[in-house]
Amino acid sequence: MTESAGKARGGFIGRRQAGGRETPPPTRRDASESVPFGMRLAAAWSWRLLLVGGVLAVVIFLIIQLRLIVIPLLVAVLLGALLVPFSKFLQRHRWPKWLAVAVAMLTALVIVGGLLAVGITFIARGASDLAEQSVVAWDQFRESLLQGPFHITEQQLNDWMAQIASSVQEDSGILVSGALSLGSTLGHFLAGTLLTLFATLFILIDGRGIWRWIVGVFPRRARAAVDGAGLAGWNTLQNFVKVQILVATIDAIGIGLGAFFLGVPLAVPIAILVFLGSFIPIVGAVVTGALAVFVALVYNGPVIALIMLGIVLLVQQVEGHVLQPLIMGTAVKVHPLGVVVAVATGSLVAGIPGALFAVPVAAVLNVMINYVSSGSWKGDAAPPSDEVRSPLWRTVPQRPGYQRGE
Repeated sequence: MTESAGKARGGFIGRRQAGGRETPPPTRRDASESVPFGMRLAAAWSWRLLLVGGVLAVVIFLIIQLRLIVIPLLVAVLLGALLVPFSKFLQRHRWPKWLAVAVAMLTALVIVGGLLAVGITFIARGASDLAEQSVVAWDQFRESLLQGPFHITEQQLNDWMAQIASSVQEDSGILVSGALSLGSTLGHFLAGTLLTLFATLFILIDGRGIWRWIVGVFPRRARAAVDGAGLAGWNTLQNFVKVQILVATIDAIGIGLGAFFLGVPLAVPIAILVFLGSFIPIVGAVVTGALAVFVALVYNGPVIALIMLGIVLLVQQVEGHVLQPLIMGTAVKVHPLGVVVAVATGSLVAGIPGALFAVPVAAVLNVMINYVSSGSWKGDAAPPSDEVRSPLWRTVPQRPGYQRGE
């Protein structure tokens, strides 16, 4: 036995004798301990946030790809939030279910169709007069250019008109493709309208079954939370629809009264179009406001048109910075800043549909997340076996074999 081996043996034996048991050899220090705790915490949060962001990106991508189906379904849900309480009200007053559903659907169609019919009828009756006034206004504008301080000659004006006509002819291919695209868009619009009507009808007829099927998709331990969160979100969505109608009515009254007191013709159809256009963010307000200003310019001159423009801008500013953030924010339990940010984000991500559904989606998600995080649903983990709550119907008898929480 060598001296070094003896020393090692002696040292080992000494440790064993002193401690009464064998001690393991010293281990190498873990490399992760050399990384600061703050860095490890940041790394743990980072990969989780990246994972959540990736999932959200995939969901948004799928929604965009399936927008021709998703948008009509979302519109149907909004209509359902408006019509389901009306149908339930009729049923509580002993109306047969089929009759209550039919009356609710027909009422919505008659109101929307009636408003469109009245507006289009007024516009059609005044179309010829509007065309004549447009020609007169153009002649006056042309005369003011020829005799104004800019010293524009008739030859220059004719040359500009010829250049515009030439540009239109050169871009005829773009116009044709645009017409084809418009035809495709109209086809998609008609298909989406039919899908919206069918989906709304099914929500009114069998909303309880739809919600029961959705809840059944989730794991049994999550069904109580999903059920309660859905009920809270549905109530918030109903508040949103009611407030949106109120905001659209205020816009229509403001701009319609402004046109009436200024003596602008077609004040009634202008108010109707403003009401309907208020449900389409950005484009609806711009188009209806521009129509009101154009009619004022043609019939009443530039001064009244400028005043009409000021009224339109004032009403739209009040809506965008007072009504939407304050009234809407209070009704849907979202901070006014959150409403503004949601609309801006929705417009940036998905354009007009994003702006339309940004506030209701943000409001519903906010209420549902708060409900789940509060933990109040844990007390409902074992409800009566014969009932299950539903956001479409307050109390829903269960089908045989369906057990909430199973």
